[in-house]
Amino acid sequence: MSDQQQNQLWGGRFSESTDAFVQEFTASVGFDRRMYRQDIQGSQAHATMLAEAGVLTNDERDAIIQGLDEIRAEIEAGQFQWSVALEDVHMNIEARLTDKIGITGKKLHTGRSRNDQVATDIRLWLRDEIALIDGEMTRLMTGLLDLAEREAATIMPGFTHLQTAQPVTFGHHLLAWFEMLKRDRERLRDCRKRVNRMPLGAAALAGTTYPILRERTCELLGFDGVCENSLDAVSDRDFAIEFCALTALCVTHLSRISEELVLWTSAQFNFIDLPDRFCTGSSIMPQKKNPDVPELVRGKTGRVNGHLIALLTLMKSQPLAYNKDNQEDKEPLYDAVDTLAGCLRAFADMIPALEPNREVMREAARRGFATATDLADYLVRKGIAFRDSHEIVGKAVAHGVDQKKDLSEMSLSELRQFSDQIDEDVFEVLTLEGSVSARNHIGGTAPDQVRAAVARGREAIGG
Repeated sequence: MSDQQQNQLWGGRFSESTDAFVQEFTASVGFDRRMYRQDIQGSQAHATMLAEAGVLTNDERDAIIQGLDEIRAEIEAGQFQWSVALEDVHMNIEARLTDKIGITGKKLHTGRSRNDQVATDIRLWLRDEIALIDGEMTRLMTGLLDLAEREAATIMPGFTHLQTAQPVTFGHHLLAWFEMLKRDRERLRDCRKRVNRMPLGAAALAGTTYPILRERTCELLGFDGVCENSLDAVSDRDFAIEFCALTALCVTHLSRISEELVLWTSAQFNFIDLPDRFCTGSSIMPQKKNPDVPELVRGKTGRVNGHLIALLTLMKSQPLAYNKDNQEDKEPLYDAVDTLAGCLRAFADMIPALEPNREVMREAARRGFATATDLADYLVRKGIAFRDSHEIVGKAVAHGVDQKKDLSEMSLSELRQFSDQIDEDVFEVLTLEGSVSARNHIGGTAPDQVRAAVARGREAIGG
């Protein structure tokens, strides 16, 4: 291909060819070719609309649509020759179309610009990716609900400051993870509403003089509506920033879950076992079983946060309308999509396979005076003011620390030295089962409440 042919799509005003390094430096085809399906989809809708508007004949429309179908097949068969000289996915496909069908291929770009074309392609692409991510997120949430239901009565310590606080059920803890993801899915679906607006028809920045039918193109492409200001349509990247923001928050949630999984699989906790297929070993220490999947997800949070900052910084000083800076929007967005999808897939496969060590969890909950608050509440029900009961229980705990005894291990006479209001029935509230069952209200850790929350969760995700 000669320099003249390479620049034929825009080079009429230029008196010399683009410098070879500048071609490489400014080209985006190396990464934006992944949007080829959406580029062809948008072009076919555009050609259909142009024919309905009388700008193209029906024969020209049919030739364009057939030619683009053939180009899609070439790309998917690995037979398409991508050219850096043609800069991007759009010009590569348009040049190949012209090679195939002649001058009619050059008519495809009537009434549009690469500015509104790329803005449309990236929204179509992100819309498709959001659907896939939604599916993986829903699969993970379903796995959490199944596991929570199975472990609704499994007792473990609940922590604050990473210190034993009160006994909870493992199912209840899993449902806290579910709530994080439920908010993430709500944000994802809400973001899609703003992604699903059509820039096509804004042309370079001011619209076009051709009698286009934007509403028709919008209908053909399945958008919810058109972008109503041409300047904003070609230069807006809010939707990409919003997606990266929700991605950063979702991966932050996965990172928090990962941290707990890493702790819980350690010999010091030993709360859960991860199947071998989600772990690796050590090249020097034969006993090691490393929780690589949660560690790597935890580590990927930084790169996703970086993509959000990159896009915010990219847009912060741009005047209207389109600027070449916006070519830098794709790689952070692409990687944010890939990273989130990969993390969710890994977790959706891994979470249902967790095996809790129930006796270890229960013993951990038994240590650390986890039922101290239950004893204080017991004394309040006996008529003692809470602040006084708090002090009484604090003294009982100090005695337990000194004697290396949990509250439930003390005799009635030992407990009564701190308050004569303590009777034999105190041992009903000092048991772990009694403690979790007593929190029998919506949002509480009681097994019955966990099962009810699982049912609500299934209804919320439509499963």
